[in-house]
Amino acid sequence: MKTDIQIRVKALASYPKEAAATRFRVEQFVGPLRERGIELELSPFLSAEQFAEMYKPGGSLKKAAGIARSFLRRLAEAARVGKYDLLFVQREAMFFGPEIFEWLFQIAGRVPMVLDLDDATYVPYASPTYGRLGSALKFFGKTDRLIRRSAAVTCGNRFIAEYVSKLGTRAEVIPTVVDTGVFRPVEKDNNIPVVGWVGTHSTFPSLESLLPVLEKLAAKHEFVLRVVGSGRDAKEIPGVRSEVLKWSLEREVEDFCTLDVGLYPIVVSSSANEEWLKGKSGFKAIQYLAAGVPFVMSPVGICAEIGRPGESHLNAESAEDWYNSLDKLLGDAGLRQKMGESGRAHSLENYTVEKQADRLAEVFRAARNG
Repeated sequence: MKTDIQIRVKALASYPKEAAATRFRVEQFVGPLRERGIELELSPFLSAEQFAEMYKPGGSLKKAAGIARSFLRRLAEAARVGKYDLLFVQREAMFFGPEIFEWLFQIAGRVPMVLDLDDATYVPYASPTYGRLGSALKFFGKTDRLIRRSAAVTCGNRFIAEYVSKLGTRAEVIPTVVDTGVFRPVEKDNNIPVVGWVGTHSTFPSLESLLPVLEKLAAKHEFVLRVVGSGRDAKEIPGVRSEVLKWSLEREVEDFCTLDVGLYPIVVSSSANEEWLKGKSGFKAIQYLAAGVPFVMSPVGICAEIGRPGESHLNAESAEDWYNSLDKLLGDAGLRQKMGESGRAHSLENYTVEKQADRLAEVFRAARNG
């Protein structure tokens, strides 16, 4: 059955679908929104190839040339923005500099803007890759100005929503979710329990804080530690059998769903202070819940409010908490299964794409109608 399109939305993002924020905050809603009469057209600033090269050393001239081409393409897009009813910006239209394109698209198309914030991008931080230069190029005051220019802001959690509301803009909490038909429990054939972490080079310091705990656990339990996306080479941990894998879009679901126990440590670092961490959306926990994987998590910010502690997962603050929680899960396969089932049920009740697509569609309609 064909659905009549009532609203056409131009979605701008800095990064392509290979970036989790673009994939799960924008791209996965294209189909569901079309079913609700909303056509969403995604335009990332960087291509998949550029994104893959961005955080690798060297190649400065090639990177600069690619960014220049992306800049010119954005300018050309501004001339065609008049055919859309709404502008949807995932964090920012370009990952550096002031809000040039957001302003230009709004002026050229005379369209209202909805901003999407899944992170506390209004909090300054030190770039782990580009240092002070990277931080300076971020123009951290940009987010506040974008919030004020927006008809509404979709927020990854209530802490971001509270910040947005203080600036006088409508805020709607839309958590980052996964397709529960794709992220789902699978039959595991692990001979030895697999304890896993999936992250990025910037969040790896949080996992590093757990290495002494994992070493201690290995003296009592046999397990495999799977580390995905750290951007580091394999690291020897005495007594711990480990797998260090590069992140892969094709393998993303498998990397989560085949775990027996998930890890979600969150610690303050030079690139993530307490205020920044408070703005995190707890997405890794939502992925574990959907996959039916029991996990241990630092109850920081919104993570203290996700799932059912003691039923779907265990919370841990101290090294002793981490050891006791992992010891408990590794020693009881029945408990792991029970917690995984509880987490999956919680996911289906609270974190489905369909439920969040309804809310996003409502935000778009209200913004378009003024």
